[in-house]
Amino acid sequence: MSIILNNFPLWAALLSIGIAQFIKIPLHFLATKTWQWPLMFSTGGMPSSHSSAVTALSTAVGIREGFDSSSFAISAIIGIVVMFDAAGVRRHAGMHAEVLNRLVDEFNHLLEGMRTFKIKPKEEKAKKLKELLGHQPIEVFMGGWLGILIAIVMYYSFYTI
Repeated sequence: MSIILNNFPLWAALLSIGIAQFIKIPLHFLATKTWQWPLMFSTGGMPSSHSSAVTALSTAVGIREGFDSSSFAISAIIGIVVMFDAAGVRRHAGMHAEVLNRLVDEFNHLLEGMRTFKIKPKEEKAKKLKELLGHQPIEVFMGGWLGILIAIVMYYSFYTI
């Protein structure tokens, strides 16, 4: 059990996820003046916890095993893929969800208008799709820097004793 407690890359990545997710709550409050505690467990938003996690992991692996190690290369490439996905594919999926939700709303509005006709269509309510899936590039960038910072601070605070 003590071996896992000494796994600096693991704890740097996990702490980075937690801090990035928590930061979303006060940032949202500053923008909207409302507290949204469910943001702690949601995807999307500022900063990207995915980006924070993979950069913290890569930084910690680089510090621990060397920036010329195969382990660092693996974690860095996986990190780049995750960050690209967060700002690309997942972001576009969120944009698609937004358009689909708008279409469903318009369809439901059409159904409401058809109630005055003699033929009543079968009413189907679709569940809204989650629109905040991915990240703006700045959210990925800030999450990445947050991860690097957390790994460095953790290393000099706990692992250089």
